[in-house]
Amino acid sequence: MIRQTRIDSPLGEMLLRAEQDALTGIFFVGQRHCPDIASNTPDNGDDTLLDETRSQLDAYFAGRLARFSLPLAPSGSDFQQRVWRALAAIAYGERATYGELTHRLGLAPGAARAVGTAIGRNPLTIVVPCHRIVGSKGALTGYAGGLERKRALRDLEAGQRIRHSVAQT
Repeated sequence: MIRQTRIDSPLGEMLLRAEQDALTGIFFVGQRHCPDIASNTPDNGDDTLLDETRSQLDAYFAGRLARFSLPLAPSGSDFQQRVWRALAAIAYGERATYGELTHRLGLAPGAARAVGTAIGRNPLTIVVPCHRIVGSKGALTGYAGGLERKRALRDLEAGQRIRHSVAQT
């Protein structure tokens, strides 16, 4: 059974989803690939795992948490799972390019596009840190939640506080 709840964050409303004992999704409401929240799935406002996720996200946004400790079970192909594990290994505040990530995965340089597609389908935004991936020259490119949110997350990890809510992009 899918359990879900919506939470407010400094970067806009988020949807948290879990099945059994693990998180299956963390999305900004309205981002690309966000599941339909108008479904018949009830909001589980009183759920231990979803509450812990909210608590860790709050600590992250306040600059007090650099590494999440949550049980994760994202749904995706073997290739997507491999890319998402590589994303999870990128440390707080660090950056990597699509090409560097492709190299870390032991793939040919031409696979960077496939890696980018898998990153774009990451169902666990922030916790699996796709915002730490940049273009080949360091440019902020591609983020399902919008580039303003990606910039804000990068700034947060560089020691800057989030000053205002980022409008949905």
